[in-house]
Amino acid sequence: MLQVARLAPKLLGEARELVERFLRSQVNADGAFRNRAGESDLYYTVFGVESLIALQVEPPVDEVARYLRTLGDGESLDFVHLTCLARCWAGVTRDLRDAPTNRILARIEQFRTQDGGYNQSFEASHGTAYAAFLAMGAHQDFGLSVPESDRLLSSLDSLRARDGGFANIPGAAAGVTTATAAAVTLMRQAHRDPDPALADWLLARSLPAGGFLAVPGAPIPDLLSTATALHALAGLHVPLNGLREPCLDFIDSLWTNRGGFYGHWSDDAIDTEYTYYALLSLGHLTE
Repeated sequence: MLQVARLAPKLLGEARELVERFLRSQVNADGAFRNRAGESDLYYTVFGVESLIALQVEPPVDEVARYLRTLGDGESLDFVHLTCLARCWAGVTRDLRDAPTNRILARIEQFRTQDGGYNQSFEASHGTAYAAFLAMGAHQDFGLSVPESDRLLSSLDSLRARDGGFANIPGAAAGVTTATAAAVTLMRQAHRDPDPALADWLLARSLPAGGFLAVPGAPIPDLLSTATALHALAGLHVPLNGLREPCLDFIDSLWTNRGGFYGHWSDDAIDTEYTYYALLSLGHLTE
């Protein structure tokens, strides 16, 4: 994803400096990026670091590393923030001996489910596409493969919804765009060819005016669904030419001259997370 997001400056042009300025304004005194409440947040720090890297500028490496050290091996963190800890360490240091790699991954494995997947909730019976995506990413951040990938794929198969997409619970009637995009990416990373019909499912979530819906029948498109759908479609080798102009118009409608992006038309705040998803989307839409 980050490799693609690095293409975004080609479309940003002079606005690139505004985006960089916004991102740097989101760093708190302790070295973490702030969430929407202004509090230091490891989750938002991932998106801040990766957004600056995507802009091809140096993130505040020393400051972020100082913040990460206060979190140790993530003993107090939930699953999502554990994977964020891994991602942040990979983003700010080339020498992963600085990071408590083995202890972080051991804690992540505690969220392994009975069916071989991962779930954000401890001791859950089934995995979710979201948690599997985060777990695989954390292992890759440390240069490792996720253990027992065949069991992970088996868990993923159980999340196929009746409409052909993927959800985060077994037996769902309808898929979710982000879960379906995660499933496509997971299968590709695990060297399994995704079902080509998933491309049609994702394309059916796109709107003629631009953007992708989170679920069938959602009232408005959103930037997270758009970014992840574009990423999955690119991985499926689907040409994006027909989506380019409408999606660029949609992304532009969420832009502010403060340098950040809203998540959707009903959103009332810009933040680091959605700015990253804008950069990822723009990277895929670069000619």
